Amino acid sequence: MIGRRFGLAGQVYVVALVFAGGAQAQNAARDKAVDRVVLAPHRAVYDLVLDGSKPSGNIETAKGRIAFEFTGDACEGYALSFRQVTQLGTEAGPRVVDARTTSFEAGDGASYRFKTESASGNAKPETVDGTAEKAGSGYEVKLRQPKTEIYREAKDALFPNAQMKAVIQAARAGQTTLNVRLYDGANSGKEVYDTLSIIGKRIEAEPSEKPLQRPEFEKIARWPVSISYYKVGSGESTPSYTISFELYENGVTGAIHLDYGSFALTGTLTRLDLLPQQACAK
Repeated sequence: MIGRRFGLAGQVYVVALVFAGGAQAQNAARDKAVDRVVLAPHRAVYDLVLDGSKPSGNIETAKGRIAFEFTGDACEGYALSFRQVTQLGTEAGPRVVDARTTSFEAGDGASYRFKTESASGNAKPETVDGTAEKAGSGYEVKLRQPKTEIYREAKDALFPNAQMKAVIQAARAGQTTLNVRLYDGANSGKEVYDTLSIIGKRIEAEPSEKPLQRPEFEKIARWPVSISYYKVGSGESTPSYTISFELYENGVTGAIHLDYGSFALTGTLTRLDLLPQQACAK
């Protein structure tokens, strides 16, 4: 899902400089401002089609749409409303997969609230509803659905927007790979993923999608990024799925590709609305 929002980078270095004295503290503040990632509030719509270049097993046709609204900032936190509907034509007949997610992540990445509703074909819809909060060196998850449950993970993980920021910071620094552990409440609400991001060189060519061919995006850096998700504890050497896209420095994404293993979808950005953005010093 493109709704997964990818920071924790350079903080120890900045804190060390702050404690070093007046002039160094001022330099640290400037460094922090430069390093800061500001995610742009926006609405986006992507039209999906089957990737015909990849073997698709029993999937004969596929089309769909992703639509989401992303708002907030590091001061107030980030809210996401996301929906993906995919119509699959299979040997057994047509099937519709409908997934909806709403989430809120604290600006400092310390807590995360989520609710996902998914339905496939005629099966009963499934709901996962809960919260996650950093606790010590790990985090604690409180689920309300599918059943009331509390569990703790001893090893830390990033929540989606913190992951997005980490990828952007890595791209800025010229890194070609980034490994982070991600928790986003997916599936049962208990799964956590090891992610591998492959980051290419900054793209200089004009974007192919019309909504991005606008003056405000001409000077914003963007990179080709591919993120593979490996379910922790599964023992599998192949990813559960891989998402590829062109990532802008403000968090906007274009030219998406969703590889689910047995089939893949290509997404084209057809609408992009930039939303009002409040001033935030964080």
